[in-house]
Amino acid sequence: MDTKQYLDRINYSGNLEPSLEVLGELQKNHLLNVPFENLDIHYGTPIELNIDSIYKKIIVNRRGGFCYELNGLFYELLIALGFDARRVSARVFKQKHDYGAEYDHLAIIVNFDEKEFLSDVGFGELTFGPLEIKLNKLQKDKRGDFLIDMHDNEYFRVNKMENGVVVPEYIFKNMEREFEEFQGMCHYHQTNPKSHFTQKRLISIPTQNGRITITDDILKITKNDAVQEKTSNDEAAFEQWLWHYFKIKIAN
Repeated sequence: MDTKQYLDRINYSGNLEPSLEVLGELQKNHLLNVPFENLDIHYGTPIELNIDSIYKKIIVNRRGGFCYELNGLFYELLIALGFDARRVSARVFKQKHDYGAEYDHLAIIVNFDEKEFLSDVGFGELTFGPLEIKLNKLQKDKRGDFLIDMHDNEYFRVNKMENGVVVPEYIFKNMEREFEEFQGMCHYHQTNPKSHFTQKRLISIPTQNGRITITDDILKITKNDAVQEKTSNDEAAFEQWLWHYFKIKIAN
């Protein structure tokens, strides 16, 4: 992996000495420059947990990806830069008290001076910066207020605070995982009709003050409190939006 090419891709040219501040800058730059997307699933291109092919897709071909690709590759960058990091398996909140299966999501834990921080560039709408794994501590981020607590005395739970209400995002065990362990769920999310990734095309990226998202026939742009939406069933419009906002062109 060419770390310089990777850093150019995320538009980062700052300090590389492993620190919490540098991790935060790398995470934020990654989120602002590499979209979350599931387009390969809908264009018949299999996603394999192979770092070389993921690197080519995201860094060389300037695409995005979903959690296994984005966090899988970001983990490799952190290790290459000397960070003390490990992969963890997370289960994404669905509804009520229901969560996805183990390996539903891949996230990263990074250690600094006997403190642990959760870093995630592959979940869509979460934090710009890492979250300290400290129970019941309200943590403020530009993307909102977050809190980590326990679920069933077994899992750490990541929550977003919305108007004073605790909204779960996902749960995870603080246990190191190998990349290959995620292959089964990576295949599931590409092929099973029950997976939300197979149900519609999605590409989304945060901006400093909002987000740009395309889902099949809808383009949604948020900026501060303003929301703009465009709708079109024309495939040409989807391709135009994809190029205009993400500089991505899918080969036929």
